[in-house]
Amino acid sequence: MTSLGRLIRTTAFKLIAAYLLVFAVFAGSVIAYLGWHTQRLVTRQAIEAIDADARYMQAQFERGGISRLVQVVNRRARAPDAGLLLVTSFSGDPLAGNVLNLPLPVLSEPGWSEISYVRSEEAQAPPSRALVNVIYLPGEFRLLIGRDIVEREELRKIIIGPAVWGLVLLVVLGFAGGLFVTRRVLKRIDQMTAVSESIMAGDLSGRLAVAGTGDEFDRLALSLNAMLERIETLMAGLKEVSDNIAHDLKTPLTRLRNRAEDALRTAQADEDWRAAMERTIDESDGLIRTFDALLMIARAEAGQASAAMVQLDVAETVAGVAELYEPLADEVGLDLELHVEGPLPVRGVRELLAQAFSNLIDNAIKYSAPDAPGTRRRVRLAAEKVEGRARVTIADEGAGIPEAERPRVVERFVRLEASRTRPGSGLGLSLVAAVVHLHGGTLKLEDNEPGLRIVVELPLDAEGADEPPASSL
Repeated sequence: MTSLGRLIRTTAFKLIAAYLLVFAVFAGSVIAYLGWHTQRLVTRQAIEAIDADARYMQAQFERGGISRLVQVVNRRARAPDAGLLLVTSFSGDPLAGNVLNLPLPVLSEPGWSEISYVRSEEAQAPPSRALVNVIYLPGEFRLLIGRDIVEREELRKIIIGPAVWGLVLLVVLGFAGGLFVTRRVLKRIDQMTAVSESIMAGDLSGRLAVAGTGDEFDRLALSLNAMLERIETLMAGLKEVSDNIAHDLKTPLTRLRNRAEDALRTAQADEDWRAAMERTIDESDGLIRTFDALLMIARAEAGQASAAMVQLDVAETVAGVAELYEPLADEVGLDLELHVEGPLPVRGVRELLAQAFSNLIDNAIKYSAPDAPGTRRRVRLAAEKVEGRARVTIADEGAGIPEAERPRVVERFVRLEASRTRPGSGLGLSLVAAVVHLHGGTLKLEDNEPGLRIVVELPLDAEGADEPPASSL
């Protein structure tokens, strides 16, 4: 297909052509109306002038008969701006006037008509057109009064001719402009097509060009680029999960196999077989929990739980989770301090938020438990309204996390050296980050001096944000 053929087939060119056609029809209709209305106006003025002359001539005839009418017609006919005047006998012989070569059928019937004529003083001039009225007078005399309508024809030519050429020029320029605009549009579309083909070929880093004009192509490009960013993020997350599963789950699976093999080789009594099976079940439960956490993170990051969001009270959720962990904290030598100011209405998934807060409190208890017997530390848990947002703070007095490592700990399977001797899969904070992002919130890791302070902020639900706060728990 030629370049011109591609341009003509584009939607942009078809739209421009349709608009140009509609505009040309509209402009042609306006020009035709103006021409018709102008001719009608000139004709009406000629008729009014003829009627006025006819009344005057008839009045003169009634006052002095044919002789007076002939005198008046001869006098008027010599005037520079005189119209067509002619008085004849019944047989058509001219008695007075300024018209020559008048067709005989013109006088055969009274009334209005358009004729070709030659003035008596312009005998060699070509015939002209005129609008005339033939009036029969008493005594079988005939009176012809008319006005030249050459001006009407000239005016029509002045209006119609340039207008038609202007319309033709408009169509030509519109066609050229349509080709120019279409070429630019097609260039943008070709660029988008090229980027799309490269993305389909596997290059997810490709992005559509944004011209910065703010037009519909820019808006489309920005939307598609945002979609591509999301797709690239999800694909990178999928690859990361696959790599993490391949590396971090290989060790527990290998350990599970080795224990089963060791049981087959060394177990003698039923107690040995039972102990081996219990260790295998424990290891399998750990793997199931890891896969469940990965699945929950994937669903949260993909936004699949958005449809299940309802209005809930974060303060109530935090208080419920803290109540569950209070015995465990006391057992390891921690005082779990709770300060909740509610209600804090948000839209979210109760189970996911409860799981996220459980992970944070569990980590705080696990990594801040005192090493020396008889000593106690504190874990402070607060839920309050700050600057129009619900803020949940978990602060411990443990070893904390170095500032340089804080961006890494929210990634999957990331475990710092100090925590590798403790049970866990490295997915807790990853799940928290995914749940907070799903709910449109923010997650911050700060220094508690000593220890770690984690701050979760969630947007309040507008429908319940104006309710009066309940008493602190």
